Amino acid sequence: METLTAALRSVLPRDAVITDPVRLRTYECDGLTYHRATPGVVVLPATAEQVARVVRLCNDFGVPFVARGSGTGLSGGALPREDGVLIVTSKMRAILEIDLPNRRAVVEPGVTNLAITEAVREQGYYYAPDPSSQQVCSIGGNVAENSGGAHCLKYGFTVNHVEACEIVTPDGDLVTLDRMDPGYDLLGAFIGSEGTLGVATKITVRLSRAPEAVTTVLAAFESIEQGGQAVSAIIGAGIVPAAIEMMDALAIEAAEAAVACSYPAGAGAVLIVELDGPAAEVERQFARLRELCAGAFELRVAADAAERAAIWKGRKSAFAAVGRISPAYIVQDGVVPRTALPGVLAAIDRLSAEHGIRVANVFHAGDGNLHPLVLFDDAEPGAGERAEAVSGAILDLCIEHGGSITGEHGVGVDKARYMPRMFSAADLDTMQLVRCAFDPRGLANPGKVFPTPRLCGEVPGVRKGVHPLVESGKAEQF
Repeated sequence: METLTAALRSVLPRDAVITDPVRLRTYECDGLTYHRATPGVVVLPATAEQVARVVRLCNDFGVPFVARGSGTGLSGGALPREDGVLIVTSKMRAILEIDLPNRRAVVEPGVTNLAITEAVREQGYYYAPDPSSQQVCSIGGNVAENSGGAHCLKYGFTVNHVEACEIVTPDGDLVTLDRMDPGYDLLGAFIGSEGTLGVATKITVRLSRAPEAVTTVLAAFESIEQGGQAVSAIIGAGIVPAAIEMMDALAIEAAEAAVACSYPAGAGAVLIVELDGPAAEVERQFARLRELCAGAFELRVAADAAERAAIWKGRKSAFAAVGRISPAYIVQDGVVPRTALPGVLAAIDRLSAEHGIRVANVFHAGDGNLHPLVLFDDAEPGAGERAEAVSGAILDLCIEHGGSITGEHGVGVDKARYMPRMFSAADLDTMQLVRCAFDPRGLANPGKVFPTPRLCGEVPGVRKGVHPLVESGKAEQF
């Protein structure tokens, strides 16, 4: 590593290479603090060419590298390697071009999600994907994780809003993947690949026209079951809201403690529904919405942008807010069919009681994307293990009900071991074929997404048949 570090200093500015042990610990985890590893060295490139030089050196020395944006990921996708280089793109935060006639912007990977909207808001445009962390999360990380957000029910995920990406491939080439390219959809393969296919250095995003009208409604119900019934009724009536979010009583308690959002007292669940589009259509949908939410004991309608922000304040702060009511927590991310929500939420309640672990539920109700917050006291012996057990059991519930182990947070290091529960060995081998086509040496963010090495020392690749060490009883496949 010392020789590599010297080489890195030869291609980067002096202050762009960090080796001080204390400063390195700043980067030892992303938003998933349960997993930590101090990186071997951290680099802060300011240009795509510098990223390419770093990756080429990693190849020359056979050293793994991990790309990191703002580090807000919640599945350990940017967890560094102790024997590797962490490439932090926080210095690459320029908005390079805004092209309103073609409704697009070209940005560097360190630009925050919200900064894109702020740059075009006055002209009547915005960038649609809106993770709750949009004030700080970077667009490069959004591309790596195919991030979503509250408004993705109607407008889709990051993959639906990126036109092109300039990337540094795992062997150090600088290339551009464009949606207009003929042939295979390599841009689609890259988005959501969690840094295993290269590093994004320039991103062309699609800008959306701001809607003519927006109506935001908060409906308070006595129970989460009643709220769930309202969700089914709204979607069943053919209404596709821009967003439809739900919080249970424990999540409301946390939000009140953190940001005093003044949600209705005594609510077992609150539903936030946002309608947008042409004014006449929004007015018609809102009239129907009032009928469908007749079971709510209170219905608030935002009169202006300030009241809309007040309604969203509790929901947007929910993840961080649980820190007010619990010393530690795990943010889980899974998906179930919308119709399975009542049964799965009841099962989560049972798991919570059985393990003595509280679970707060905050979720994108419209598309069945659960975000259970598994609360525990990390000073209590065994509590962390019980929380992990509950967290894993929730993912099993998602799979059992025909859902997925992730909706928008990625697989990362946290859920790699659950991939074989959802996919067959043949499925995983096929995915490895794609990964190896980009990164045959396995240097780009190794140890993420796939449960590799499936055998100790095994080079990622396509396996055919039973491994000889498994067959001889000398190793166990997992």
